[in-house]
This record gives sequence, C-alpha cells and structure tokens, in this order.
Amino acid sequence: MILAGLIAHANAKGCDVATLRALVEEASEAGAARALDRVGLHDHGAGRDVEELRELLSAWRAVKRSAGKAAVGWAVRLILIGLLIGLMWTVGLRSLLNG
Repeated sequence: MILAGLIAHANAKGCDVATLRALVEEASEAGAARALDRVGLHDHGAGRDVEELRELLSAWRAVKRSAGKAAVGWAVRLILIGLLIGLMWTVGLRSLLNG
C-alpha cells in the first residue's frame, strides 16, 4: 500500500511510472541479494544447501515421531506388566512370583 502510494505520488509529480517500477524492482533485488548474502546463501550451491537442510529437518522430525511412539509403546508395556503382576499377586499366585 505504501509503495503504491509513493509511486502514485511520484507519477503525479511528473516521474515516469515505468522508471519508478524499474527502480523498485532493482532495489528489491538488491535487498534480497544482500539478505541472502548475510545468511550465507549467496553462491550457486545455495539451492542444494536449502534442499539438504529441508531433508535433514524432515529426517529429524521422523526420528522424533518414531522415538515418541517407541517411548509410549514401552510405557504401555510396563504398565501392563505391572497390572499383570498385581493381578497375579491379588489372585493368590504369590508362589509363582516367590520362586
């Protein structure tokens, strides 16, 4: 909105709209290039670097998800074993547990 207003204002003052648009486009590209340079993504291999980072992040999320499922599975097994031992104890099968 602000940019459109500035272009309209400059156009009213006599500037050519095409020149203003070209100026904005060049400034945008220069700003984007500077931002990429600051984060180290200015070379030709930057696209591949970003792809690798995405793959790594995806793999990390998969590992977290499977580790969480495994932890829940083990917790459920331990609870069931505890319930089974408690049931055996209360039913009177203490002799099996005592050896």
